[in-house]
Amino acid sequence: MSTYKLYYFNSRGRAEVSRLIFAAAGQKYEDIRYNQDEWPSHKTEMPLGQMPVLEFNSAKLPQSKSIARFLAKQFHLAGRDNLEQAKVDAVIDTIDDLIPKLISIFFEQDETKKEDLRKKYFDEELPKHFQNLDVLLKEFGNGGLFFVGNHLTWADLYFYDLSETLLGMNGNCLDIYPRLKQNREEVEKQPKIAEYLNNRPKTPF
Repeated sequence: MSTYKLYYFNSRGRAEVSRLIFAAAGQKYEDIRYNQDEWPSHKTEMPLGQMPVLEFNSAKLPQSKSIARFLAKQFHLAGRDNLEQAKVDAVIDTIDDLIPKLISIFFEQDETKKEDLRKKYFDEELPKHFQNLDVLLKEFGNGGLFFVGNHLTWADLYFYDLSETLLGMNGNCLDIYPRLKQNREEVEKQPKIAEYLNNRPKTPF
């Protein structure tokens, strides 16, 4: 029997989409979470000295996106054929487009500048990315509420996870995108995901 271990910090961060994939698949795994003070003694155990890392049957795989894509393929959440997989990847890439300027907000130390960056991001930057995602949801979703093929893929889980962070910063940011809101709601309705969300550790990010 295949065994899975996922190594990361005690946060959602770059590992959460993989945890959501495990949850959706109903797959058991070891969710190994290191505190910051524990991490230095384990760093050399990881292929690139960073996390997340997935250990699958004793082989260690780094890089969050590679881990998530592997797991999605393992559990049939990557798209049902090559074209669907390409559409899923297109959604993932479009979600990634909104991340760089979001990260700059977190790393800004000056509170006044941070607030200015936050306002500009939600007023000017994020809407164009949400509009693009709305287009893809309509184009690829076959009239349903999931991003690709009217069935759950890891693109829906990836959007759910990242939009959770965005909603934590601005609870109204999805208000004019009802289909994207419905997509999140549909993900939350999945029984295995709902169970995971209710029982996972509470972390700020």
